[in-house]
Amino acid sequence: MSIVVVHKTNLSRRRHLERARRYATEHGEELVLLMTDASWETDFADRVVPVDVGDVDEVLAAVKAESAPVSGVVTFAEALVPAVARVAHEFDLSWVGERTAQLARDKFRMRQAAAAAGVAQPRFGLARTVAEALAVADHVGFPLVLKPVLGTGSMFVRSVADRTELTAHFDAFRAGAWAGFSKDPLRERSEREHDGALLLEEFVPGPEISVESLVVDGVTHPVAIHDKPLPTGPTFEEVYACTPTRLPAEVAEAAGRAAAEVHAALGITVGGSHVEFRLRDGVEPVLLEAAARLGGGPICRSVLLSTGVDLVAAALDLATGRTPVIAPRERPTAVGFWNIFPARPGRLVAAHGIDEARADERVAEIDIYRAPGDLLAVPPRTFQGHGHLIFVAPSVDDLDATFHELTRMVRLETEPA
Repeated sequence: MSIVVVHKTNLSRRRHLERARRYATEHGEELVLLMTDASWETDFADRVVPVDVGDVDEVLAAVKAESAPVSGVVTFAEALVPAVARVAHEFDLSWVGERTAQLARDKFRMRQAAAAAGVAQPRFGLARTVAEALAVADHVGFPLVLKPVLGTGSMFVRSVADRTELTAHFDAFRAGAWAGFSKDPLRERSEREHDGALLLEEFVPGPEISVESLVVDGVTHPVAIHDKPLPTGPTFEEVYACTPTRLPAEVAEAAGRAAAEVHAALGITVGGSHVEFRLRDGVEPVLLEAAARLGGGPICRSVLLSTGVDLVAAALDLATGRTPVIAPRERPTAVGFWNIFPARPGRLVAAHGIDEARADERVAEIDIYRAPGDLLAVPPRTFQGHGHLIFVAPSVDDLDATFHELTRMVRLETEPA
């Protein structure tokens, strides 16, 4: 038997692949990795099959060519959720359906599905020109958020305060919203369907959170909530998140119920999910977006350190037809993480403070994905940090101070490219 992981290179997913390899070994199965141009990933698979993962038909053909029976198929990459849905459908394996996979990727279609189900969400509209954007703004109101229809990690996302800012930024962000995701498997079809439009959404004031859940037989099990104190705009790079949430119990419970409503609206009945909300007036969960996959970057490691729940193993359980154990510890550990960006874009000269951070007992993990000489982009022109740092704190009250102290310790130095 084999477990197939459809993957695209992403150093923030190293821990995911490492755990998947151990999981397969523990269950006496082979881990097969389907991806393009594997390098370091070969250390975390029994076998790597070179495949253009941007071509769903090629992915399906590669799985059909496997000689051993396939017990499950998964991905940890946002763009590849529809390809895995196609494979799972063909092989009658456990994963979200193809329609759900499409809804979870296309943010405009997601908004439409959420609206039909009565899910609380921002006012929204599509625009292809500045004139259309100004007309949509009359309905959405200011401030508003410019957002790609596809994409992840807040790349080419920013808020604008008024008609002047909207006019100044619209064309560049509309162009970047499509050019920046040129290798996305859905890009060509989605750009054609929406005629190259940009999504405009009401800016919802209030705290931002993400709910990490496992869905078993259609039942949502919220495992952890991350508070996301930074940033508040105009760009929304995911710099800092921490758990357990500091929200009042009744608001946290409302967020869990809201995540279940989102799952029902999109048809997410199995697997891991990552749902982001803003809390209007600090209490009402308003949907920002949802992913029919586990949260990216350090999220799974953060949840494991805090709650003891292994989201990667649980997602693999669900993909292979097993029942996961979901038993968060009664008193979660206070954990935070920092997605590391340089102060300015450019060529990486050096990463400072790494040894000092590794020697700090509060630091559970630090990983820099880049090497000197690499070109580093900054938001909104990149979808992820260039490294991460995960830390523990004595209590939730100590998280912010610990974060600010550690961010002064580590620095990525760049020079103009």
